[in-house]
Amino acid sequence: MERGLTGRYEPSIAGGVHCQAFIPAPLPPEPALAISGKLQSRINQAMLALGRLDAISTLLPDAHLFLYSYVRKEAVMSSQIEGTQSSLSDLMLYEMEGMPGVPMDDVQEVSCYVNALSLGVQRIREGHPIAFRLLSELHSSLMTSGRGINKRPGEFRQNQVWIGGHRADEATFVPAPATALADSWAELERFINDVPNATDPLIKAALTHVQFETIHPFLDGNGRLGRLLIPLILVSAGILHEPLLYLSVFFKKHRQTYYDHLQQVRLTGDWESWLLFFVDAVAETATQAVATAQQLNTLRQHHKAQLGSLGRLASSAGQVLDVLFEHPIANISTVVADSNLTAATVGKVMDRLSQPDMALVRELTGQKRNRVFAYSAYIDILNQDQA
Repeated sequence: MERGLTGRYEPSIAGGVHCQAFIPAPLPPEPALAISGKLQSRINQAMLALGRLDAISTLLPDAHLFLYSYVRKEAVMSSQIEGTQSSLSDLMLYEMEGMPGVPMDDVQEVSCYVNALSLGVQRIREGHPIAFRLLSELHSSLMTSGRGINKRPGEFRQNQVWIGGHRADEATFVPAPATALADSWAELERFINDVPNATDPLIKAALTHVQFETIHPFLDGNGRLGRLLIPLILVSAGILHEPLLYLSVFFKKHRQTYYDHLQQVRLTGDWESWLLFFVDAVAETATQAVATAQQLNTLRQHHKAQLGSLGRLASSAGQVLDVLFEHPIANISTVVADSNLTAATVGKVMDRLSQPDMALVRELTGQKRNRVFAYSAYIDILNQDQA
């Protein structure tokens, strides 16, 4: 099936240089997608994996604790694709008002991603469609601090940009000129909201991601916002109850293949190869998330059982462990604020849990005051699939 270029080129100027900017054709693709037996089989596998992932969010005794940490893991990985050096531990230190070991801009960007995703899910549950108003609000949330604050938060760009290369006429890709952004987004918005025809939500998420990255409507943050749209579309469609599908680990692991697929869609209309890649990403990521949730649940049960040997401290230690499941990096103040315990009791529990025979937590500062503790086994499970 021949498609060829999935849009048109238009003369533009960027950085004082003449170039050819690409304006994508509206979705859905023409001619229609060819859902082969191989592709349909892989779509089915992805949907089964999504079903298991959605079940985890209802079966776990404390699904919100898993969601809390998993959202932060995604924020870290999504931002690392954009070049930040922040780690999961850095983010948790920052949220605890400690000092991360990376530039403050990096960890602020990651924290903003967490806030934007939470806001997006909240708005969808309030009944808001995925439209410009929501997109603008999410972009503003992404860009409220760090390097993005001077990149016109919440506003479409007003000038021509390019991707790759030091000059626009030698760029890897030149997205649509600013004058075409409103129309391109309006067409994509109609597609996302099933106007005039409905699209299968998983396929919709896959096509929307490419189209959004191709339009590249903002000065900065397009990659993060484009990745964030994937779980939001699936939550909006009722495929997932919680935004637990995060493809950034997979995209980072296969970064060059990911970029190659985006470019091949633009140049040759090969949506089917992109879909194969995308649904494989969904299946692998959802399966890994389920395994992670199960490991964390097992870890909690195992460590809760260990606390029985602590005698009079056992009950207090159980409360501390509950807090560490929500804040795997914490100081005494954090645990006191989220439990019914005194600072003295928390200090005793932390001292006991860091002794070699228990080794449930590790003190990070080496100081006698303002100590910070890490629930290392929990963080290790979250980090294990980061390539």
